Amino acid sequence: MKWNLRLTAANRGIWKASELQRMLAERGLVISAGKMSGLWSGQPISIKLADLDVICAVLGCGIAELLIPEPNTVAAPAADVASQQAVGAPPPPVRPRPASGRSLPPE
Repeated sequence: MKWNLRLTAANRGIWKASELQRMLAERGLVISAGKMSGLWSGQPISIKLADLDVICAVLGCGIAELLIPEPNTVAAPAADVASQQAVGAPPPPVRPRPASGRSLPPE
């Protein structure tokens, strides 16, 4: 996901993080200067859904303007081991565990 707060705010004539911070505080969302700086210029690691509601209400936007999907950056799933085996090949042998519960040393 790409965080798009700065551009969304600029499209509404809000050019400074401090201006948005003041507007959010008027709606009951008090954000520290450090957290506001991270929201404004970075990619936040986490954000509360309630905070997103307030940001969307202040900016008059939908969540789709703040969070832009980037599906090409997601890693492809690892190939399934069963699908990698040749057709008709016997399955790998099952090795029982000793009663002590400890695993056997590698071969």
